[in-house]
Amino acid sequence: MRLVRVAAVQAEPKWLDLPAGVEQVIGYVDRAADGGAALVAFPETFLPGFPWGMWVNSVDWGGDFLARYLANALTADGPELRAVAYAARRKGIHVSIGFAERAGDAVFMSQALIDADGAIEIARKSEPTGLERTVFSTSDGGLLVRDTEFGRVGVLGGADHLRADLRARMHERREQIHVASWPGFTVNYGADQDQSRDLDAAAAVRYAMDGNTFVIAPVAVVPVTGWEVVDARTPDRRLLRGGGGVSRIFSPGGVELATPLGEGQAGLLFADLEMSGLPRPAAPAKSTPPDSRRDSPRPEVVEPA
Repeated sequence: MRLVRVAAVQAEPKWLDLPAGVEQVIGYVDRAADGGAALVAFPETFLPGFPWGMWVNSVDWGGDFLARYLANALTADGPELRAVAYAARRKGIHVSIGFAERAGDAVFMSQALIDADGAIEIARKSEPTGLERTVFSTSDGGLLVRDTEFGRVGVLGGADHLRADLRARMHERREQIHVASWPGFTVNYGADQDQSRDLDAAAAVRYAMDGNTFVIAPVAVVPVTGWEVVDARTPDRRLLRGGGGVSRIFSPGGVELATPLGEGQAGLLFADLEMSGLPRPAAPAKSTPPDSRRDSPRPEVVEPA
């Protein structure tokens, strides 16, 4: 039996506070590795958080919002991503993380796969959704799939899972473990919250079954508490409400492999993936095997300190 333990992060990002966000990420990397995980996956744009304000056109977010977001975005070769890579190397764990990438005056929705040696590969989301494009730029794109010592790993962000063309291109690359990275979910006042928060699970199950791959679906806790948005025309009417949905881990058959945390609850979701039934990939040229502390095949939940 060839087991690979993985972990999905469910947490509220340190909104627009990049130093605190990097510290938070490193804390989860450490806890995931200490729990025996070979791979830990973070939500989309977890650094520095998803800009939920763009969904509410009737609210004045201030002329400095985009400048603040740009200032707290990461660069591909900057010290923040290197700090996460150093943590991955120090703990011998692979890391998948979504982040806002600053390049000049543009900001991209990017994903990074960091291996246990600290080597980083990055892909930018080619077509952010309509409202996302009010903050983020389009790009030439590119698929992020790489071989590791325990399997072939790929990652897509959020609404890219609703694009049949991208799903087909990813399936052609025969992933064994797929990270479906979501920023969380919030809804306008009066909308169906249950339908929104279950979107990630439905997309993940379909992806797992169509691609014959394990799917890790990390979801952020939506940072609505403390700054709930109100309609300036009717101050007692809330425009956004959150919770965020829940992180999930699925088998290639669409079976849930770990009991999810509660909505709005922060922590790590662990599961052991049985890889024996999948073809073993060629060993990567450079690799340091992560810790093999997989003494139990049972899923478990670890709360952050």
